[in-house]
Amino acid sequence: MEITHLLQNSYNLGVGLPNASDEAKKNSFSSQGIESQRIIGLTDISCFEELPETHDTLEENALEKADYVLKTYKMACFADDSGLEVAALDGRPGVYSARYAGESKNADANMDKVLAELQHISNRNARFRTIIALVRDGESFLFEGIVDGTILHERRGSSGFGYDPIFQPKGYSLSFAEMSMEEKGKISHRAIAVQKLIQFLKGVR
Repeated sequence: MEITHLLQNSYNLGVGLPNASDEAKKNSFSSQGIESQRIIGLTDISCFEELPETHDTLEENALEKADYVLKTYKMACFADDSGLEVAALDGRPGVYSARYAGESKNADANMDKVLAELQHISNRNARFRTIIALVRDGESFLFEGIVDGTILHERRGSSGFGYDPIFQPKGYSLSFAEMSMEEKGKISHRAIAVQKLIQFLKGVR
């Protein structure tokens, strides 16, 4: 059975390349022992619509997207949802990370809101979390990736996307936005979740 993966602009399949092409993402699986012909993208099945995200948890949203593709296109699918969870903000922005400051999904506005809410707070612990949901053969599987860190007091770096300029992963002196794509790709929450998915797919026959 073929597995369909979601090709969102921010999706990272272990190659450290946001906005990577379908072929690059397929090749990233092939290079790790997953035959590329088993992996196809949404563009390959002419799925161009925005996929639904109507729930309050990463797990539910990832499952909703995978279920949508399965039911609409009759393809087994894996889909992801990710978010920044800040301890002092009770886990916000979390599932609402992309639109924390409004439906325009403006990354600068989102960062400004987080920095403003933490202005007088000393606890700046945070984590990025990704959930990948795989739906196939009547079963659902979840794979989680987490990277712990802290929220900086100001933006640093110009690479990456989203909250990367204000997030410093634990054990590093650089923000995500100051790292190369290759370096970030080795430690990111998405990379961790993808590795778990890859290990699972290696055992699927």
